[in-house]
Amino acid sequence: MSGAVLTARANLHSEFMRFHRRLLAIVREDAVCRRLMTVPGVGAVVALTVTSVIDDPARFASSKAVGPHFGLTPMTYQSGETDVTGAISKTDDALVRAALCEAGQVMLTRTKRFSTLKRWALEVANRRGVMRAKVALPRKLACGLHRLWVDGTYLRFGKETAAA
Repeated sequence: MSGAVLTARANLHSEFMRFHRRLLAIVREDAVCRRLMTVPGVGAVVALTVTSVIDDPARFASSKAVGPHFGLTPMTYQSGETDVTGAISKTDDALVRAALCEAGQVMLTRTKRFSTLKRWALEVANRRGVMRAKVALPRKLACGLHRLWVDGTYLRFGKETAAA
């Protein structure tokens, strides 16, 4: 029985690696994906996911509209005198939302290079808490990636400062 499981695992791993090499080849050929990957935390999967779902950046009147399109807006509950602003609304495309949340998490916790975007997220974390920063950063990241795509520019890292 264990031999069959190991054989199945080996086959799955080889198929995964073949798929991963194809994904990297696609990203290597795409100039937009390579540009988006210059943002800390954004890898091949996130760049390809964002570019394939947005498809035509001219669909959005402004970059601010990209975050709400992916459901990266605060959920609100209003009833009578109660007005509660909560977590991500989780509407629309869950795949892109998950990829952007993953990129935001990586930017906050794993990247060594400091950027103005990371500094902004750390300030939000100090002011409002880490969970709010993990919700706010993907929205800002989505808007920034769209703007990089439309402008054809690269992320400006700004001054490197120590985290407070």
